Amino acid sequence: MRKLIVLAAAAMTVLVAGCNTIQGMGRDMQAAGQAVSSSAQDAKH
Repeated sequence: MRKLIVLAAAAMTVLVAGCNTIQGMGRDMQAAGQAVSSSAQDAKH
């Protein structure tokens, strides 16, 4: 039973860390998209 609790806690830790990593990557991609959009607007004028 103890091994199951430890395994479940480890799995939750990995899942939470994975979500944070994906969320951070999403923010980076959004910032890159805004930079490209801004550059395109500058080039247009």
